[in-house]
Amino acid sequence: MTDNSPTVVSVTGLEIRLPDGPVLLAGARLTLRRGRITALTGPSGSGKTTLLRALVGDLPAGAHVAAGRIDVLGHDVLALPPDRLRHLRRHRVAYVGQDPGSALDPRMRVRRLVAETAADPSPRAVRNLLAECRLPLDDGLIDRRPGALSGGQQRRVALARALARRPDVLLLDEPTAGLDTALRDEIAGLLRSLATTRDMAVVLACHDPDLVGRCADEVVELAPALRPAPRPAVPTGRRGRAGAGPGDTPGAGLAAHGLEVTFTRRGHAHRALAGVDFAAAPGSAAGVVGPSGSGKTTLLRVLAGLRRPDAGTLTLDGRPLPALARERGRGGGRRVQLVPQNPLGTLNPARTVGAALARPLRLHRTTAKADVAGRVAELLGDVGLPVGVARRRPHELSGGQRQRVSIARALACAPDVLLCDEVTSALDPSTAAAVLDLLTGLRATRRLTLVLVSHELDLVAAYTDTVHILAAGRVTASGPTGRLLPARR
Repeated sequence: MTDNSPTVVSVTGLEIRLPDGPVLLAGARLTLRRGRITALTGPSGSGKTTLLRALVGDLPAGAHVAAGRIDVLGHDVLALPPDRLRHLRRHRVAYVGQDPGSALDPRMRVRRLVAETAADPSPRAVRNLLAECRLPLDDGLIDRRPGALSGGQQRRVALARALARRPDVLLLDEPTAGLDTALRDEIAGLLRSLATTRDMAVVLACHDPDLVGRCADEVVELAPALRPAPRPAVPTGRRGRAGAGPGDTPGAGLAAHGLEVTFTRRGHAHRALAGVDFAAAPGSAAGVVGPSGSGKTTLLRVLAGLRRPDAGTLTLDGRPLPALARERGRGGGRRVQLVPQNPLGTLNPARTVGAALARPLRLHRTTAKADVAGRVAELLGDVGLPVGVARRRPHELSGGQRQRVSIARALACAPDVLLCDEVTSALDPSTAAAVLDLLTGLRATRRLTLVLVSHELDLVAAYTDTVHILAAGRVTASGPTGRLLPARR
């Protein structure tokens, strides 16, 4: 393809802002052509998600276009009546958001989720689409519901739903977040093939320079409309080495033994965890790595008390830890907190960020009533967000900003253990390092135990003391990170 390929999307001088609030996007320009892939890059909060949503006429609540024009397939999106806009979305432009799991109906099985939007809903066509998106067909996945899928699997099901429409334009927000390196490379090849064979325009918002380099024909870099907050200060010293001291007693910290979890659908059993042992000493950082679907998220949900294991035991500081969070009491529930992979599905859309952060402060009584507002401001500063974010709601934030709010909410409980599921997947490299530097500082000052699930092996190598490697629901290796994942230069 050349630059003479037909133009299907044109954006000129686009400015989007909230009334009496911040500018979400300033002076954006974008041109999409058939058969070509365009990557949107830029730091978290620069407006990548806002621009993608604007292409389908879906602006954040209260936001308005202050200047500019959006032309999609010959239509002025901002002037289209509702019925024609719905037709455009359903048949010609497909959008896969950054938190695809929150957009999948939790009651529907995979085969129905894909058939629902398909131009050809036949079982064979559905299976071909799932295979094209690198999803397994021989382990019962097609009959599972979204809650029984890993984050990476949910992302690929959402991609299959989008492709089922046979769109002219495909919009993807962080399409490889939460996927291992091998799958990222496969998805890059898939996108390249789709653009060429289907003569489709593809635009993806992406923080992954490797993915951009592998498949993008053009790169559009967005600058933040707002100046980012200062990077949080942390104690100096070597990263990821604030671990347990020589005085720690055996059995202290968070541990699990013999965890078994099986998902059963229509008589087909899928073992998500098979005899998994896990341990993280007080003040240490433990990494959990493995391919998509290997059981990493299921392990974190069991540790957090959100999923009862079929077998196995949990202990915290050598004492039995009840399987479910609601059985742990207020104090026990506070001590182990989870930062999920898809924060949009867990942040109440009706609450402002300030209210979301204030609630755990009051619930767990970690802060005096008179000091709550000040503590909310401190928490936002800790994760690199301006104080003004407290007045905004989740849908008014970028994916990276929502992830940092989710981290701040977990920290508001003053936990002893913080379980982080792909918390840097939606962040640009500098922000990801800033967040992990923050967590490293908290480990040193609060003896916070950190459990980090990530496909970013360089980050796991730099910021953890020990690592557990999962494959097909089993721990295949565990031990010092320096031995199992030598630091990359």
